[in-house]
Amino acid sequence: MNQAVAKPTPNVAIKADTQVSTRAGDMDETVPGGGACALPGRAREDGAVAYDAFLLLSFGGPEHPDDVMPFLRNVTRGRGIPEERLAEVAEHYYHFGGVSPINQQCRDLLAAVTADFRAHGVTLPTYWGNRNWQPMLADTMAQMRDDGITSALGFATSAYGGYSSCKQYWEDIAQARAKVGPGAPAVAKLRQFHDHPGFVAPHTDAVTAALAQLDPARRASTRIVFTAHSIPVSMARTAGPDGGRYEAQLHETAALVHAAAAPDLPWDLVWQSRSGPPQVPWLEPDINDHLKALVGDVTDVVVSPIGFVSDHLEVLWDLDNEARDTAAELGLGYARAATPGTDPRFVTMIRELVEERTNGVARERLGTLPVWDQCPANCCPPPQRRGVS
Repeated sequence: MNQAVAKPTPNVAIKADTQVSTRAGDMDETVPGGGACALPGRAREDGAVAYDAFLLLSFGGPEHPDDVMPFLRNVTRGRGIPEERLAEVAEHYYHFGGVSPINQQCRDLLAAVTADFRAHGVTLPTYWGNRNWQPMLADTMAQMRDDGITSALGFATSAYGGYSSCKQYWEDIAQARAKVGPGAPAVAKLRQFHDHPGFVAPHTDAVTAALAQLDPARRASTRIVFTAHSIPVSMARTAGPDGGRYEAQLHETAALVHAAAAPDLPWDLVWQSRSGPPQVPWLEPDINDHLKALVGDVTDVVVSPIGFVSDHLEVLWDLDNEARDTAAELGLGYARAATPGTDPRFVTMIRELVEERTNGVARERLGTLPVWDQCPANCCPPPQRRGVS
């Protein structure tokens, strides 16, 4: 194969724009197939489907040291994780002042999307809700209901298919709707975007920029190492309607970025951020183990976290601390490529995904794997929870 961040103002359900699309209509909440992956909204006379809001969905993260343990308990609820293990993980957050950057990254992305919508005549109001920390998704959806929203398009901050990276968000939506009760807006998912030019191009440029940080005289012995979040092997096997979708999409993204950024260099796809007991197989190799295996054949590495859309805590800790330290101990030159963040091309991509669904705009994509708007019913069964270690 080939900063700690200042504590922000109190979190509330976020509505970033108050313009409501006149194209949106009433919605039948008993869509066949139901659930959060259905296609709410009313067909317009021109054949497109009308929605009346945009919803950014993310994982969430603590924004103050006092938030860290409650946040971790939210993440691991029902999984029997001992408090001492949570305390160990908490140290990663305390290393950055008890603040995960992910919430501010979501604020920045929502602001960029809202501005882009306005500049291009997309009149959907924009909202943001999290799975594990404020603003919690149920609170955001209650605000949407109170604002008169009935049907929204949801964008999750993950490009790939799989239970944790895709389906669980739509389970979150179903749970939030149940908590909100009558009048809770329905949410239709926007498609996975692993091969969209607006996702691939920022990663490509980031790899190019990282290569420029290394000694050009050693390019011939430089390797590109793409990383993504490891998941249990059993979950990887059942990702997508036919299984294996998470790994297949990541391989395709890596191949696309490699071909555009550095086709002369060898590359690998490896994994990071494993959090499971040793007896449960997860995708391997881990980035640190892989760096050790490269010694003798490689002098320098560019590590590109293609599994992620922003530089959140797992990127900062696992790659900018642990993997960088491992490379230094091994005498390897090391440069970490950036993630898309609020790159204008990534922001444009989000609008284009919306326009695919609202205006019938043609799909922009570079790969060959099948893509769909509505998840098949047999996609990505939930895993059996066995805890993390």
